[in-house]
Amino acid sequence: MPSAKPAPRFATWLLLGAAAVLLVSIAYAVSRGGAAPDAKTAAIPTATEPPSTPASIEARRARTRAAPGDSRAWQALGEAEFAQGAFGDAAAAFDRATRLSPDRAVLWSALGEALVMANPRDPMPAPALVAFRKALSIDPKDPRSRYFAAVARDLKGDHRGAIDDWFALLDDTPADAPWDNDLRRTIMQVARINKIDIAARMAAARPATPHPPLAPGFAPGAAIPGPDADQMRAAGALPPSQQAAMIAAMVDRLETKLRADPANVDGWVMLMRSRMTMGDRAQASAALKAAIAANPAARARLEAAAASLQVPAR
Repeated sequence: MPSAKPAPRFATWLLLGAAAVLLVSIAYAVSRGGAAPDAKTAAIPTATEPPSTPASIEARRARTRAAPGDSRAWQALGEAEFAQGAFGDAAAAFDRATRLSPDRAVLWSALGEALVMANPRDPMPAPALVAFRKALSIDPKDPRSRYFAAVARDLKGDHRGAIDDWFALLDDTPADAPWDNDLRRTIMQVARINKIDIAARMAAARPATPHPPLAPGFAPGAAIPGPDADQMRAAGALPPSQQAAMIAAMVDRLETKLRADPANVDGWVMLMRSRMTMGDRAQASAALKAAIAANPAARARLEAAAASLQVPAR
């Protein structure tokens, strides 16, 4: 893949991890006892149903109708819509929340992320970039916006600048942050694709910290730091079985997108990794078979990736 020009397909699939970040952090928060460390932020009202079921989403919509001026009600609705994969609806809810509380960086970064995920063609829509920049003007340390600002640099062809920004984010990332290892993975992947030597910098970085086990059969696979204390607290009541069901639905949607865009080799590798992480070895093997059938010229690369992931032989 040439380094002089950004790769739209790779960028799109790099960003697809956003859909799973909330679920990863939910599982991580629950495994550590549920509560996030920022106790100063008021909790979001929660529904009796899990936050992404149709009943709970309707309950959250009812709260926005009952209290249309409550930005946290709109935020809670946006988070539930996002977890369901209804990214356009999530963006609309977050947009309403930003209008009501324009001084909260987390709302702007959530809006930007939803706008990215809602656009099937442009990996960095202009309104999303505006939202991320607004978030950073309020809170320059907002990790989600910093991540996406670096993605924007990478999309413009400034791969070294993007990697510099991600390293800066890594320096500010707490050792136990759920996105720590995936941020490292992003840096290494972009560096490898663009033939940038980062060995010395990675060796000098703070050592990666192993995280506690997440939901059964699942480990972080997303590359985007996103959820804040509010989001983790709002979702912390989900039992592990419901977390696993939500994660499985996300991975199924990833496979559906791949069926529509079978030439995306990076996407197939992501799917194989997701299936193996979830313990679905047969489905990972099936993904390898489908990937090779759609991309025979990339057979060696796909088989090498499958071997590293320990995907069973077809």
